Amino acid sequence: MTTTEEPVRLQSPELAAMTLLKLKTVATQLGVDGAARMKKDALVEAIVDLQAKNREAAKAEREARREARNNRKKESKPAANTTQDSDNASNDDAPSSNNDRGSRHDRHDRGRGRDRNRDRNNRDRAPREEREPVLSEDDVLVPVNGLLDILDSYGFIRTSGYLPGPNDVYVTLQQVRRNGLRKGDVVTGQVRQAREGERKEKFNALITLETVNGMSPDEARSRVEFGKLTPLYPQERLRLETEPNVLTTRVIDLIAPIGKGQRGLIVSPPKAGKTMVLQAIANAITTNNPECHLMVVLVDERPEEVTDMQRSVKGEVIASTFDRPADDHTTIAELAIERAKRLVELGHDVVVLLDSITRLGRAYNISAPASGRILSGGVDSAALYPPKKFFGAARNIEDGGSLTILATALVDTGSRMDEVIFEEFKGTGNMELILDRRLADKRIFPAVNVVASGTRKEEILMGSEELNIVWKLRRVLHALEPQAALELLLEKMKGTKSNVEFLMQIQKTTSGPDDSK
Repeated sequence: MTTTEEPVRLQSPELAAMTLLKLKTVATQLGVDGAARMKKDALVEAIVDLQAKNREAAKAEREARREARNNRKKESKPAANTTQDSDNASNDDAPSSNNDRGSRHDRHDRGRGRDRNRDRNNRDRAPREEREPVLSEDDVLVPVNGLLDILDSYGFIRTSGYLPGPNDVYVTLQQVRRNGLRKGDVVTGQVRQAREGERKEKFNALITLETVNGMSPDEARSRVEFGKLTPLYPQERLRLETEPNVLTTRVIDLIAPIGKGQRGLIVSPPKAGKTMVLQAIANAITTNNPECHLMVVLVDERPEEVTDMQRSVKGEVIASTFDRPADDHTTIAELAIERAKRLVELGHDVVVLLDSITRLGRAYNISAPASGRILSGGVDSAALYPPKKFFGAARNIEDGGSLTILATALVDTGSRMDEVIFEEFKGTGNMELILDRRLADKRIFPAVNVVASGTRKEEILMGSEELNIVWKLRRVLHALEPQAALELLLEKMKGTKSNVEFLMQIQKTTSGPDDSK
């Protein structure tokens, strides 16, 4: 009797967590053809398929052995009856007749055995087809909701935020494909509660899917993909001016106006007040534009600044502090931007404030696999693509929502890597706000370089009269040094209660040609 040694069965999450070298070793032991030339995703799929075939083969073998035993037991009784009948039968019967009857009985028994096997196989196959999900009458279902994170060959519902947690729910790739789920969807469903004394799985599996982003799964399947939406220049303006004494937002409204769908870069050296600028923008958006969904993404940030941002901003703050690994930084950034895309697909206006895109580039440089093409400063060329994809998602959608992204970029840090990352993003935005360290050192806030800052296509966001006055103001400020220009601007703005009053005062005191027409 030959015994088959069944290989160790691994679940797909465990396979995905293995390194490529370990996967190749496991695949070679299992007998996967061409394992040395396969990539990681192909190896995982091949191992899972092979394990499924092995399980089916082992089950079929057990069924065959059990069926053979049952047949032997049942055939022993007819054989005894046949012997008794043959003893009572007439001795005049020819041996050939007995042989014919025996052969007919054997054929009849074999036919009945095949019928029984066929019926049993059909009964076994029917529950397998209907076994998703597997529920019994005494099972208890528990509701669950969270953010869907789709990995290589499976997914998880993150129930405790944007990072993995102990109560996450496992989602199969078949469920993802069947229901048209996408990374960043907020889903609700049910999982089976573990029975008392039953071995608890590491992650509960999703049994039923109820809603996707507040819609039924059927409605969610008809969504348009974000990449197929038509991008336009920002058309609708985000007014940031709130109170007369909040000069930061008033300066931004005049020098670098922001619209829905803007892709803005806040260029800042260290200690230039970029955090205060971000907080002022966030509070202005929640005050003046409550219809916008605000997301503040803090990457590789100090813990105390995360707490300060959470307490001062009335929006969604997604943070990964500097004491966490680089993989956590990239995970929250990817899941946050995917969540924003899902909202835009539904027609919402979303504003994402990222601090900072330079640190995000550093994190990808550490966590991304090496491509072999290293730029100056030790930056891998492949590490800059994901941050560009994040920043490039900002757009105004034709006949739909908008995704506004304002990201900070660090300069003058003394790091060649930071310079290379900034050069890659320089010119990719359609709005730039330049902060000056020299102004911040002299405690002149907001430390904005009013001459270098600006917005592309600002004429779309401003009215013709307002644009004409702003251009006159720029001519006056351009003739001065950055410090003198900012001091003059702040002094004049402090004497007025609003930007409208300030611009009317500028129009009266400044003479020049009308260039807005």
